[in-house]
Amino acid sequence: MAEDRRPLDPTVNIKYKVQSLPDTNDDIGPEQQQQYDRDVAHLLQRIPAQQQQQQQQHHHHHQQSQQQQQQPTPPPPPAAENAPSPGGHQKLMKRKPHTDDGGHARTGESASGVHTDGCDYDDEGGGTGAPVVRPCRTPSEMLVVHLIIGFRDICVFTLVLPLGTLLVCFISAYVFQPEEIHETHCRVYNIIPSISAITGVSPQRYLWRVSIALHIGPRFIIAFVYRNWYRAMVDSMNDPERAKKACRMINVVYWLNLVEISALCGVTYISNKENYPLHEKVFIIFMTTSLSYMLATLKLLKLLQPDGPQTPKEESSLRYKQAFFALSIASTVGLILFFLKHRFLCQDLAFSWFALCEYIVASANMGFHCTTMLDFPTEDFIIAKNAKQYRKPTSALGWKLE
Repeated sequence: MAEDRRPLDPTVNIKYKVQSLPDTNDDIGPEQQQQYDRDVAHLLQRIPAQQQQQQQQHHHHHQQSQQQQQQPTPPPPPAAENAPSPGGHQKLMKRKPHTDDGGHARTGESASGVHTDGCDYDDEGGGTGAPVVRPCRTPSEMLVVHLIIGFRDICVFTLVLPLGTLLVCFISAYVFQPEEIHETHCRVYNIIPSISAITGVSPQRYLWRVSIALHIGPRFIIAFVYRNWYRAMVDSMNDPERAKKACRMINVVYWLNLVEISALCGVTYISNKENYPLHEKVFIIFMTTSLSYMLATLKLLKLLQPDGPQTPKEESSLRYKQAFFALSIASTVGLILFFLKHRFLCQDLAFSWFALCEYIVASANMGFHCTTMLDFPTEDFIIAKNAKQYRKPTSALGWKLE
C-alpha cells in the first residue's frame, strides 16, 4: 500500500509526538526526565496558538469570498475593431445610429444602428462625414425579371422563320402544284416560280402568312432598338452640326424601316390572285423602301462614325451591309429588266429570270437585317416588373438605362 504523505493537522502532530515519547514508567535518567518535561510543556503551548492562527485564516478567506460576490462582474475588454474571430472570420460590428440635432435616432433607424426602412446609408459621405442616403427599395419596388431572351436569338429566329417557310412552300408547290405556280398571262414556258406564286396557292399561303405574322413582331422591336442605339451614339458626338444631321437621318431610317415592314405585311396578305393591281403597287413600295432603308443606314453610319468602325465586329457589320446593299441593287436592276421583257415581250424564261432575281433580292434583304447579330452580340431582351425606376431621360432623344 502506498504511504499517505498528506500533511496532518498540527494537533495530531503534537499528540503523535507526545505519545511517541518514552513511557515514564521506564527507567530513565534525570536529564532525560527533564528534557521530557520541557518537550511536553513546549508542545502543549503550541496547540492553542496554531488553532487560533487557523481560525483567523479561515475568517479572512470568508470575508474575501463575500466581497467578491457583492462586487459586480466587470465587462469584458472591448474587442479591436474588425479583429478576426477565433474561426478566422471578422465579427460584425454594429454601427452607431445616426442622430438628428436633438440627439434622437434618425427616422427609419433603430437605437442599435440597424435600419428598418430598407434604405442604405453610407457613413463615409465622400469624405465629408455626412451620411449618404441611397434610394430605398421596398419589396413592391424591387426589380422582378420574368423573361430574358438573347437579342441574338431573336435575330436568328427572325431570319430562320421566313427563310425556312419559303423553302417549304417552294418545294411543296413545285412538287404538288406545278401548273398553278407556272401559270402567267403570256402562257410561255417557265421553270422557276415567283415568290408570289408559291405563297399564293393553298395551303402554302396559310403557312406563309402565319410565319410572317410571327416574323413581324420581332422586326418592329428591332427597329425600336436600332433607333435608341443610334441616339445613344449621337449623345457621344462632339460636333453639334453633325449630331443634328445624324438626328434627322435617324428619323428617316426609322420610318423607312417601319414602312418596309408594313409593306411586307401588305404583300403577304394581299395575294396577286385576289387583287393583282394592289399587290403590284404594294410590292413596289416594299422594294423602294427596302433599298432606301439600306442606303440611309449606310449614310447614317458614316455620320455617326466619321473615322470608320471602332471594333472588328463593327467593321464586319459594315462590310456585310455594303455587300448586301450592292447585291440588292444589282438584283433589282435585273428584276426590273426581266419583268419588262415578260410583261411587254412575253419572252420564254423571262419570268423565271425575274423570279430568280426576286429570290436574290429577298435573300439580300434578310441578310442585311441579320447584321443585327453583329451589332448586338451580347444584348438581352428582358421582360421585368418595376424596371422603369432604373431608367432616366437623358435628353429629348429618348430614354437611357442607368
